[in-house]
Amino acid sequence: MGSDEESLVTKSLAERGITRREFLKFCTVMAGVLALPTRYGVRIAEALEAKKEKLPVIWLEFQDCAGCSESFTRSYQPSAAQVVLDLISLNYHETLMAAAGTHAEAAREETIKKSGYLVVVEGAVPSSEYCVIGGKTAEQILLESAKNAAAVVAVGSCSSFGGLPKAHPNPTGARAVMDLVKGKPVLNLPGCPVNGENITATIAHFLTFGELPAMDKLHRPLFAYGALIHDNCPRRAHFDSDEFVREWGDKGHKKGWCLYHMGCKGPITYSNCPLILWNDGTSWPIGSGHGCIGCVEPDFWDRGIYKQVKIHEVAPPAFYPESAAKNEKKISGTSYAVTGAVVGAAIGAGAAAIAKGKSNGGEKSSDES
Repeated sequence: MGSDEESLVTKSLAERGITRREFLKFCTVMAGVLALPTRYGVRIAEALEAKKEKLPVIWLEFQDCAGCSESFTRSYQPSAAQVVLDLISLNYHETLMAAAGTHAEAAREETIKKSGYLVVVEGAVPSSEYCVIGGKTAEQILLESAKNAAAVVAVGSCSSFGGLPKAHPNPTGARAVMDLVKGKPVLNLPGCPVNGENITATIAHFLTFGELPAMDKLHRPLFAYGALIHDNCPRRAHFDSDEFVREWGDKGHKKGWCLYHMGCKGPITYSNCPLILWNDGTSWPIGSGHGCIGCVEPDFWDRGIYKQVKIHEVAPPAFYPESAAKNEKKISGTSYAVTGAVVGAAIGAGAAAIAKGKSNGGEKSSDES
């Protein structure tokens, strides 16, 4: 076997003009996203470099807007992230594949004949009469595709929890993937849409360790959904100081105060949004002046975007703002909460690795477990 065939990564790096040093920096950032000690960056790099075959992927779309596919394709940019995505073979994707009709379905069927592939599902699964592809219902296609798969990954809130299609009164009988697929590992990457970095990190983890990341009770990976947004929000200090936006465009809004009274769902939403941000670290909803709508949580469409969270029902007293302390102590708006859950601190350590990885390649990241 020629040296150019020994590693898919080596070939991909050469084709894209990416140095191995840049690749190692990216792997360190991936370790940070996965909330792993930074030394795992080397392990991720070694595992990826050892790959000689691509991981087959069947990407199914049901009741969706293709927003998660858009988020996925935005991850596929001229960077080291592209190298990870070069390690998968997207054998079936209705929106992205060139084939159509019977030729497209043949590609899916050929992949199913082999074991060890990954099934990615975008969109909720409706009852039989609402979605038929090639003469088969959405549920039939899902179960048929999952039977020989190594694992199933539901991307976006629609496939994870039903999302918008399942919102009251759920006229199509929309269901989540995990409610239908049994006997196979199912991982949820909710979001409206899912963050592309979480997709890349999940793939990197699967390629490195041969299994899905550790999950919470809702089948979400802990590295991405292990801490409340409230615990890592840059506006948390204003919450603790009773400094709230009361009306769009008021003094507090202009000064970047807490959006709790404007319906922000940060106190009940578990996500790494404030740590990895969106659009290659450009910004995120709260950073842009709008409250979190809790799109990674079940039934968020029925909760009401601007309806205020009753924090006394979801959090202990330590999480409430201290009105009496408002005029006694002002906390810098750039400081983060130190009263959050322990898991928040753990994910925060991963955030530090991410931030440093983006700024200097992770060379100075601490090696904390």
